[in-house]
Amino acid sequence: MSQGSQVKLTEHPRARRQIATAKGWGGLLGFVLVFMLSRRAHMSAFESGVHALAGGIGLYLLAWAGMVAIWREIAVAEVERARRIIAAQAAEAAEAAAKAQAEKVAA
Repeated sequence: MSQGSQVKLTEHPRARRQIATAKGWGGLLGFVLVFMLSRRAHMSAFESGVHALAGGIGLYLLAWAGMVAIWREIAVAEVERARRIIAAQAAEAAEAAAKAQAEKVAA
């Protein structure tokens, strides 16, 4: 992750890969779907291609925005989980140190 207090999805390996995959599939699916629907509407191949490009770009952007929103939530949850684990480990270490100190004083 990043060095500061911000979580950057561009530095998260799983997020970066899954966002790129979603964008690719979204663009491809949008292109194919709109092209097929345009051809079924009896448009010429050129018109269908132009509409398909627009549909591919639109679904590409929609997939990107959706995956970024999803991964923002996942990244925040991962950071919160790590924070809780570290806090629990610190509490356990403090408790063990206090117990060791008490045993040392008693002896």
